[in-house]
Amino acid sequence: MSVKKKLSFLIDGVTERTVVINSLIIAGWTGRNVEAMEAHISELEKLGVSRPTKTPTFYRCAVEQLTMEREFQVIGTDSSGEIEFFILSLDDGYWVGLGSDHTDRAVEVIDVTVSKQMCAKPIARELWRYDDIIDHWNDLTLKSSIIVDGKEEKYQEGLVTTMKDPKDLIALYTGGKKLLPGTLMFCGTLAVSGGVRAADIFQASLIDPILDRKIEFSYQAIILPSEECLGVIKWDVVNLIW
Repeated sequence: MSVKKKLSFLIDGVTERTVVINSLIIAGWTGRNVEAMEAHISELEKLGVSRPTKTPTFYRCAVEQLTMEREFQVIGTDSSGEIEFFILSLDDGYWVGLGSDHTDRAVEVIDVTVSKQMCAKPIARELWRYDDIIDHWNDLTLKSSIIVDGKEEKYQEGLVTTMKDPKDLIALYTGGKKLLPGTLMFCGTLAVSGGVRAADIFQASLIDPILDRKIEFSYQAIILPSEECLGVIKWDVVNLIW
């Protein structure tokens, strides 16, 4: 029996629809522009993350990591977000949404796959039907910003065409087939302005200038200490009475 995640989305900001997701895929190194992809690889190399052996790379992630909560907990101060559009396959076709591949950068240096499991994957609640935007897909823009110490900073911005076309990416993953219904695939991210870094709040938007609409959301990763220091309790074993 497969593990499933049930989530309620808004279709075009109006109709609520509950869907079941049973497979989560994180596609990495999906850049269509070699120079832009190299820039992101170099960003992560500065943090100690090994260069990928092939591109794109597909990582499986637990569906329980998907969340629409605007606050979730992380261990330590080494995690950060990165904006991504995703493709969700349902019985009636493909849908487009927005999320953040929030990742533990300290663990990423050791094992990228494990780092993907360390943090929740926040997603926006709204979906767009892929067929409604396929004719102007190249016009869609991704933007993210972060708030650090109360100050907003630009973080990422670029056209979705920075990444491979979704259907090409899906074909690479499936061997030319379609994504099975219930599958959600994150489709890659943009280079960061000022370097990959943690933030108090992460904000993201997917903008459709042709239909004059956007999907947007924000979230906060609540930091838990990596080790609790509650003092040392000394026990007198000899006089301990049970």
